[in-house]
Amino acid sequence: MKLIVIQFFIISLLLTSSFFEISSADSSACGGKCTVRCSKNDRQHEECIKDCNICCQKCNNCVPSGTYGNRDECPCYRDMKNSKGGSKCP
Repeated sequence: MKLIVIQFFIISLLLTSSFFEISSADSSACGGKCTVRCSKNDRQHEECIKDCNICCQKCNNCVPSGTYGNRDECPCYRDMKNSKGGSKCP
């Protein structure tokens, strides 16, 4: 009986921690900043959000203000390159 209770507790703990990880990712500081940054990007909006979030997380939640330009506000964001040598961050 004790073994069943312990197994139930461990499974519950694992499920709870994975749910917390998923829900906290959506409410990160980057999400709102990237939504603003990509708001005028109609053709590739989802890709813009994805790339912006990657850059934001790697640059300690720094995303330039506005929808375009202002890259000097976040040198890490500005200097990140994709595999082709172009700018990784929107």
